Formats: sequence, C-alpha cells, structure tokens
Amino acid sequence: MKKDDKGYHILIVEDNFGDFVLIEEYLLDYILNPTLIHARSFQEAKLILEESKNTFDVVFLDLSLPDLSGEKLIVDTLEIANGMPVLALTGFSDLDFSLKSLALGVSDYLLKDELTPIILYKSIIYAIERNRHFDELQKSEKRYSELFHLSPLPMWVYDLETLAFLDVNQAAIQHYGFDRQDFLSKTLEHIRPSEDLPLLHNALKAYREGNSLYPKRVFRHVKKSGEIIKVEIESSAILFNQREAKLVLVNDITEKVQYIETIETQNRTFKEISWIQSHVVRAPLARLMGLVSLLESEAIESNPELNELLAHIKNSSIELDDIIRDISKKSESISPLDENDPRIANN
Repeated sequence: MKKDDKGYHILIVEDNFGDFVLIEEYLLDYILNPTLIHARSFQEAKLILEESKNTFDVVFLDLSLPDLSGEKLIVDTLEIANGMPVLALTGFSDLDFSLKSLALGVSDYLLKDELTPIILYKSIIYAIERNRHFDELQKSEKRYSELFHLSPLPMWVYDLETLAFLDVNQAAIQHYGFDRQDFLSKTLEHIRPSEDLPLLHNALKAYREGNSLYPKRVFRHVKKSGEIIKVEIESSAILFNQREAKLVLVNDITEKVQYIETIETQNRTFKEISWIQSHVVRAPLARLMGLVSLLESEAIESNPELNELLAHIKNSSIELDDIIRDISKKSESISPLDENDPRIANN
C-alpha cells in the first residue's frame, strides 16, 4: 500500500503514553513521515500552540487531562488552536457530550476503543478538507462583506416575505439619512411614497407567482428628511441567513432625470420659437416681399435711387427668409432625449 507522503504536522495532546504510542503506530500505517508533537497536559499544549512558529494540520485532544478536562478543555483548546481542526479523543462513550463537543467546534469525536488506522487517517483527511472549505467560505463571506459595506453606492438586503431590511451598507445610511438600527427596524414600505405602495405590492405578488421582480427599474424613494428621489435599482435573489432575500444596488438618478427634463423643456421652447418664426414671423415677411415685388414692377426707370433701395430691401427680405427657414429646419431635428444615452448617463 502506497502511503500518503504529504508533510503532516500533528499535535497529540495525550497524558497516557501508551495511547500516544498507539496513535503514532496507527498514523504510520497510512502516513509516510508525519511530524508528531506530544503534549502531556493542557498547559504544555498551550505553550506549544502559542508559539507563533508552530502550526499544525490537526490537533488530537484527549478530553481527560490531569490539569483540565471536559467542556472547559474543549473551549480553551479551540481558542488557542486559532482555527486549526481539533479532534477529540475519549475513552468513554457519551452520545450527549459527543454532540455537544461537535456543537462547540471540534471536527470529530473519536472513541479510543474503536480507533483503527483507517478511521484515524480518514478523520484527519476529513478534518483538513472540512477546515479548508470552511476557510474558503469565510474568505468568500469576507469578500462579500467588503464589496457590500465598502460600495460607494447604497446597497441593502431585504426579506422577500416580510420586506424587512436585513442588512444595509454605509452608503445607504449616509444617502437616506437613517442610522443603521433605524434602517434595520424598517421595511421597503417605509422608503416608498404611500401612493406608490400598490405598485410595490403588485410587483411582489407577481414575483411570488413566478414572474421576474424588476431586475432593473426606476422607482421613487423617500429619505428620512421626506425628500422624494428617483432611483434606478438592480436586484438579485440570494439566501441570507437561511432566508429568501434580495440584494439591491441603488443608483440615485434624481439629478439625471431633472437634467433630462430641463433639456426637454428647452427643446419644447425651441420648437415653439421655431413655430412662431415659421408661421407668425414669415407671414408679414412674405407680405413685405410681395410688396417689394409690386413696387419693382411699378418703379420708374428714371429713378435709379429708388430702384437700388428696393433691391436692398428685397435682398434683405430673402436673406431673412433663409435664416427663418434654417432655424425651423434645425428645430425640427430636435428629438426627445434618451435617458440611457451615454452622453447624459453621468449627469
């Protein structure tokens, strides 16, 4: 049988030397060259674990040591083990205490009388793998927490059943004006104008019936000050503390909307001016041009000064007519603004 040649570092906290030797023999059946450190008491194990250079893949802990035992021993050892997997060893079969030990955080609960080389080896491998997965999960949760709480945009998590806020980040607290505890005591209904609540309830009802819940839409929200803002939200379903929830990212587009409304108001004004120019101003201009043409037909050839004056008036009228036509043409090309246009997206 090929032995595991990984360089395992194992601490065995056991006051009975015979049991230590037995564990050592069992380990050597499956592991090629394990590094084994033996501690005979809790205090000795504590000194070893508190040495910064000492890290172990697993710690075997006899639950009946001369200076400490039972639950207190487990709690204190887990504290100084600093995340290393601890496997409890005992000579007594106690189902209730074994369950309690696992609940306290030990990776496994092993009866000495039932130990075999394969059981011991599997227990080590399982403990190491379980600890690695737990460490990755903690790192993942830490990354999520950093992305969530350090986001410059307001974010929150709410319960899909009760609509209660389950978590909010600092950006949301600052933007909406509620402190954290105040925020977490509220529901989505508290930040929506009362006249918009039917829209909220209808959307949630549709979602529970299997329809999508606005992955990205614009809503009105209310700050603590009473100010109503327009926001664009993006949301995704998550499981938060075993509860069906939604993670929401909020983008306040109030200024952007106001900017668009201002531009559209200006566009309407330009079109009104264009209409006035093309219908109101051009009417008397057309009459003026008609009068000039009439005067030209009746002008006295012997009066060159009059003819020259009529020519200037006619040319100026034509020039003014061209200007009015050009303004009208440009005004007609004005179209409503698209809120998603990248040219205005950051306004």
